Amino acid sequence: MEDDELRRLVDKLSLAQKVRLLTGATTWRTAAEPAVGLREMVISDGPSGVRGEAWDERRTSALLPAASAVAAMWDDDLTERLGVLLAQEARAKGVHVVLGPTLNLHRSPLGGRHFECFSEDPELTGRTGAALIRGIQSRGVAATPKHYVANDSETDRLTVDVRVPERALHEVYLSPFEAAVEAGAWAVMSAYNSVDGTTMTASALLADPLKERWGFDGVVLSDWGAVRTTVPSARAAQDLAMPGPEGAWGTALLRAVESGDVPETAVDDKVLRLLRLAERVGALGESAPVRRERDSPRRSRALLRRAVAAGSVLLTNRGVLPVSADTVRTVAVIGAHAARPRLQGGGSAGVFPLHTVTPLDGIRNALRGTTKVTCAPGPAATEQPWPLDADRCADPRTGEPGLLLRMLDRAGHELYAEHRLSGRLLEPALVPGAHTVELSALLRPADGGEWTFGVGGFGHLELVVDGKSLVEGEYPKETDDPAVVHVGPPCRHGRVHLEPGRTVEVVARRTLAPDTGRATLLTAAPPPPDPATALADAVEAARAADVAVVVVGTTEGSESEGHDRTTLALPGHQDALVAAVAAAQPRTVAVVNAGGPVELPWRDEVGALLLTWFPGQEAGAGLADVLFGRSEPGGRLPTTWAAALSDAPVTRTRPVDGVLEYGEGVHTGHRAWLRSGREPAYWFGHGLGYTTWSYEGVEAPRRAGPDGFTVRVTVRNTGTRPGREVVQVYLSRPDSAVERPVRWFAGYTAVRAEPGARVTVDVAVPAGALRYWAPDERNWRTEPGTYQVRAGRSAGDVPLFAEVEVVAMD
Repeated sequence: MEDDELRRLVDKLSLAQKVRLLTGATTWRTAAEPAVGLREMVISDGPSGVRGEAWDERRTSALLPAASAVAAMWDDDLTERLGVLLAQEARAKGVHVVLGPTLNLHRSPLGGRHFECFSEDPELTGRTGAALIRGIQSRGVAATPKHYVANDSETDRLTVDVRVPERALHEVYLSPFEAAVEAGAWAVMSAYNSVDGTTMTASALLADPLKERWGFDGVVLSDWGAVRTTVPSARAAQDLAMPGPEGAWGTALLRAVESGDVPETAVDDKVLRLLRLAERVGALGESAPVRRERDSPRRSRALLRRAVAAGSVLLTNRGVLPVSADTVRTVAVIGAHAARPRLQGGGSAGVFPLHTVTPLDGIRNALRGTTKVTCAPGPAATEQPWPLDADRCADPRTGEPGLLLRMLDRAGHELYAEHRLSGRLLEPALVPGAHTVELSALLRPADGGEWTFGVGGFGHLELVVDGKSLVEGEYPKETDDPAVVHVGPPCRHGRVHLEPGRTVEVVARRTLAPDTGRATLLTAAPPPPDPATALADAVEAARAADVAVVVVGTTEGSESEGHDRTTLALPGHQDALVAAVAAAQPRTVAVVNAGGPVELPWRDEVGALLLTWFPGQEAGAGLADVLFGRSEPGGRLPTTWAAALSDAPVTRTRPVDGVLEYGEGVHTGHRAWLRSGREPAYWFGHGLGYTTWSYEGVEAPRRAGPDGFTVRVTVRNTGTRPGREVVQVYLSRPDSAVERPVRWFAGYTAVRAEPGARVTVDVAVPAGALRYWAPDERNWRTEPGTYQVRAGRSAGDVPLFAEVEVVAMD
């Protein structure tokens, strides 16, 4: 549908009708308008899976690897295929708009939401995001790159004022969003935070560069609850306030237009964009509605399994990997994360996978019938209990695996009841007269001793176990952050001694009150093993095996949306576990299950070190493929990893008097490390495979214009196996008249080659890698002169050198 036709539809609407369209109809739907054939559009969270409209563990979704794992693939084609899978999931759920990808950067290693962001680097982030956007939108589903802009940490994220130097804002933080617009994104999400004193939903940056300079013709929708003013945000290029139906626009915006405080032309442009989006996704007039299609589960699982291996980064290998299943009789699988891995990050983007493969299951499946697999959990990785589920408890009313949910009135009478599968209920059914949410379950403990139970939510909380009151009191809401209120409310804990094998009833209750959400948690954890005994058992298992695989990682409490980290150390006794196992078994493979950087003080003691991130539902299957040589670990680090937090050149995430200064300017990620002169544990771009490579030559044009150029790099597979190498190109300009990084990433090309084969690949250096933002001119400039070109396998390993003379073009 042409814009002229869309404008005629806008002209058919009254002002009241137009204003109504600019606030969501519900939490996850936009408003319909029959007068112009506009149907509701359904929106869903989506970076790692499409949940749909409801937080309901019975409505399952495919769970992709987290964004940091996707970026680690350095593979546009595979990323695009994952985007297609997200679109197919969206169509199957009737979803028109997927909220993702997240294009904020890994500015500080302490960022709590690293797992949902791609990389430290704007070029890699933009390229990866663009591929995912192309995949999602290829099936008629809108992608929504977020959070525009500089929402790179979680502390005080609703109110923080991020002060970014103008060059850094354009060259670093806006750059991935420009790539998203170039990829054709149909929507963009504005962030909670302010930039340079103005909240993003009212920021001039929504108009320029987003809509004016870049030509973005889609919809700017807000993060949930981020529109907190009427006139400033409506006069800005903010188009849609979510969620609804309540909000800062509505009647207040209608009055503002009528009084002349907001021009009606601004409203018309917003509605036009909304209609354009609806037409693109099949929600307008005769445009095709969303077809409910889904790939076969077998094909989806195969794709996700391949993605696990492709994103796994082999950091160190001392001849231990790959393990030949034919030459080992016993494999010891060690660590609490082996049986209970973190498959996804915590927060609003969570989904409920139908099927998961743990590392322990994946290894057992791969070695079944050939090799003995032993298991030793080691010391507990976390002391916090986790939600009860159908594997651990029974519904007290029916005896089925799971829990009983009841909604009670003020007098305690039952209004509604249903069987559920999880003790983490974020949206229990809201029925008229509901006053209290009650979750109950029968638990038959296998282990006796002091159990820890928890109840999560706000208001009056009660927790009763075996007739004993463990928690009772008033717990008011202390934050407006929706990730806390609606997704991860704090738990209050109590402990009680239980006898093994004796069934007890567990009951949790919370009252409902305005603006406190409905999220209710019932959690439980058995007595933790004695750390010394558990460590000794793990060491003995490792010593008795031919190979030990020890899986360690972060916990939801240490890495989640809503808060930043304060340390990079692994929680609990995990460092001691790896060190002890490695001392007992030289053939130890350490597997790190984390969404962002962690300290690895034992990294030089293990036989191999493999980073799997938050790998999604096929975690164990993909891990087994890598361990036993069915797949090569294809990943390269999208972020530089420090040996210790104290070494990292940029760490601060906590505002001072409400302000977070980005004082490092353009020197982020590997650029900051190079400027500091410090050596990290592992550089951006680092990653090993199962063969070796030599870098033999680089060719670059002697002269080039500002539109970029192509570098030719020759590499040879010097190993004994076929393999894949990611050839990376970096630029530097030592004699620049403007401040520049020591070296900055410019592009990459992946290559495959057989043993002994020499291959020459082309790496495109785009125009954006040459330009800088000139604040005095408020425009881009390309500085003529000599640029150094370096090629290699990481930001810290670039053995090949060439020079290019960049000339100005008339």
